[in-house]
Amino acid sequence: MPFRIILKRLVVTLGVAIGVSVVPTAVQAAGSDTPTRIVVGFAAGGALDIFARTLAEKLRVSLNTPVVVENRPGASARLALDTVRRSAADGKTILISPAPPFTIFPLTYKQLPYDPDKDLVPVAYLADVPLVASTGANQPYRTMQEYLAWVKRQPSKGGVGLVTLGGTIHFGVLTLGKEIGVPLLPTAYRGAVMMLTDEIGGTLPLGIDAVGGQMELYRAGKIRFLGVTGTKRTSLLPDVPTLAESGAPGFESASGWYSAFVAAGTPAETVGRLEKAMLEAIRTPDVRDKMAALGMEMNGQSGAALRKMIQAQRAQWKPVVEASGFTASD
Repeated sequence: MPFRIILKRLVVTLGVAIGVSVVPTAVQAAGSDTPTRIVVGFAAGGALDIFARTLAEKLRVSLNTPVVVENRPGASARLALDTVRRSAADGKTILISPAPPFTIFPLTYKQLPYDPDKDLVPVAYLADVPLVASTGANQPYRTMQEYLAWVKRQPSKGGVGLVTLGGTIHFGVLTLGKEIGVPLLPTAYRGAVMMLTDEIGGTLPLGIDAVGGQMELYRAGKIRFLGVTGTKRTSLLPDVPTLAESGAPGFESASGWYSAFVAAGTPAETVGRLEKAMLEAIRTPDVRDKMAALGMEMNGQSGAALRKMIQAQRAQWKPVVEASGFTASD
């Protein structure tokens, strides 16, 4: 398949939608006249948007109410968070958020307009988004161990591509560099397509991004996968070892995730009802299979477990962020 066509498909997979005005999609159903809103911080067409709309179809039936998906892109998903925290505490407005606003942003921003522990209530941990380290197929190393040996011999070539500075991959790269004694440099790209183009062209030795956005190039033999983030192998790539398995520590808590939240003050009974409905939805085979094609693994944990995980991940990253001296700004 021509490289140009592969990249075109990759753009679609990543849901690159710039300057698109999105009208929420209502799901018609019997029940309450007031629809439940699922708010996401990204434009329509991306993986999270598709996930939210798939979930909305399930909730329409289980909650017996209309459900709409409202796209509020901007400020790295913080606009969506702000919409939900200001909403009525009745469970009718649900945020589906990635990890950073709750785990990393409280460490990297000097001041946030919200309190991640007080302004929202965790409802359910829904999905994992595994990330994978990749390299161009023409590079001399075929495994992460070989890459580490190579970069130790050529420390001036320690650039590692990523699409966002100030995220877990950024700090994972710094951790790994410290462990192996090589000043690895997190190198930000404006998008995964640009990063992968440089990998294939041989100008970027290593890049790390979501599995879903790299699969077509991997299947086409344009890139190699060297290791996945997390503490265990992903079912999406069962033959690819974790980075930790391959001697590259620092990425055990670097995988992305999507979870649900509602405004503080929402009655516990309402939160419990939403938790039950959402966990039932993501455990259905059709949701699991559809999201696997987009690089997600359905997880399914309670709101209480989600709260504990957020605290644990924040505590883990705090000394790394502080040692880096990195601060975020818009």
